[in-house]
Amino acid sequence: MARVVVVGSINMDLVTLAPRFPAPGETILGDRFVTVHGGKGANQAVAAARLGAEVALVGALGDDAFGAPLREGLAREGVSLEHVATLAGHSSGTASITVAGGENHIVVVPGANAQVTPAQVERAQAALARADAILVQMEIPLETVEATLRLGHRLGKPVILNPAPAQPLPLDWLKLARYLTPNQHELAILLDATPDEDFLSLMRRAPAPVVLTRGADGAWYRDGGEPTHQSGFPVEAVDTTGAGDTFNAALAVFLHEGVPTAVRKACAAAALSVTRLGAQGGMPTRGELDTLLAAQA
Repeated sequence: MARVVVVGSINMDLVTLAPRFPAPGETILGDRFVTVHGGKGANQAVAAARLGAEVALVGALGDDAFGAPLREGLAREGVSLEHVATLAGHSSGTASITVAGGENHIVVVPGANAQVTPAQVERAQAALARADAILVQMEIPLETVEATLRLGHRLGKPVILNPAPAQPLPLDWLKLARYLTPNQHELAILLDATPDEDFLSLMRRAPAPVVLTRGADGAWYRDGGEPTHQSGFPVEAVDTTGAGDTFNAALAVFLHEGVPTAVRKACAAAALSVTRLGAQGGMPTRGELDTLLAAQA
């Protein structure tokens, strides 16, 4: 069983479906409202646990109405919450999402996610030291992302940096990552490049090995030598939400089997995730992944 530590965000997504977006100052009636557990850290932790890993999450929740159900949901998935703090006087992270006509408007309030500190990562050092892989994203303070990269590097553990939401980062931070896992748009932002620069060129000049996600086309990876393509798995897509988080989780879970195998399994897991609604709702189990891989052998 692979051991994975995820350092990242936990959100409650508040989703309203409406016939159209209201104009400024206007009130309209919506069609439906749902609450969905999310946040890139929580999503990746859940996906890794369903794929059979022993998973610990480092993060923070508020002591509001959303904190308890978010914690309970993660616990049901088997995620260790020893290093998830509940912060008095803080709200849990939320994403208020309005969906209309196939488009969406989103307002994210980080809440407790903005209080995940380098000191909290240091307190989780024993868990990181046991990990086979460490996952971190960028929905928490950048100083905490840096602390995770530096601690993982010091411990000799592979840190996978999923640079989303993307912004330029210092090159010395990026060099600490064992793998960067952007899509093409995120890689261009990360390297402060022009949007039209060829992604293979960007991969070659990145300061750390890159595993680049390409949606239905699969992924490209470079771990020394030239970039290599891994084809995607053809499926009927229903909802692509959470596909990237599933990909990253699977990469971490199977990294000990070697990069080519891990990328192939990550592409397969991501493909399965888009066949059902919701980010966490679509994330596959280890059995479902094995069935797809066997059918494609």
